Amino acid sequence: MSIKKKLLKQLIDRVKEETALAEEAAQHAQSYKQDESMKQEGKYDTRSVEAGYLAGAQMRRVEELKLELQMLEEIPLHDFDEDDDIAIGALVSIKFKNQVRDYFVSSTAGGTIVEVDGNSILVISVFSPIGQAVIGLNVGNEFEVETPQETRAYEIVAVQ
Repeated sequence: MSIKKKLLKQLIDRVKEETALAEEAAQHAQSYKQDESMKQEGKYDTRSVEAGYLAGAQMRRVEELKLELQMLEEIPLHDFDEDDDIAIGALVSIKFKNQVRDYFVSSTAGGTIVEVDGNSILVISVFSPIGQAVIGLNVGNEFEVETPQETRAYEIVAVQ
């Protein structure tokens, strides 16, 4: 199994696990809301309303995770050549200050670090500054990213 397939499988497994936990929490919040002890006991008793807010928020989290899972499952995993434009699904090695780090370009799950075959790979979303900057570039291209402290210069050294 390729590095990218292993990485994507780990991401999908994580989101499936999170989804199961979120669904359980949502069910618990829903049953808590409907519990006999939640009946309003006075004019200012808002326990039931607050439990309803919690149940609604838990259900929204479940829907967000399901969307994230769908987005991960739709990531194309083909091999990139050095002259191919970087796109979602690329595993990119980027040099910054003489250190090379591997990044997986994704539509979601940005900021997640995945260990694959002893390598730490940072998942970057296409909505992140580095993710936005690398889309459409090739091996050998350099790019800059503005931070509050400085302008950082990067170089793309490899792509898979």
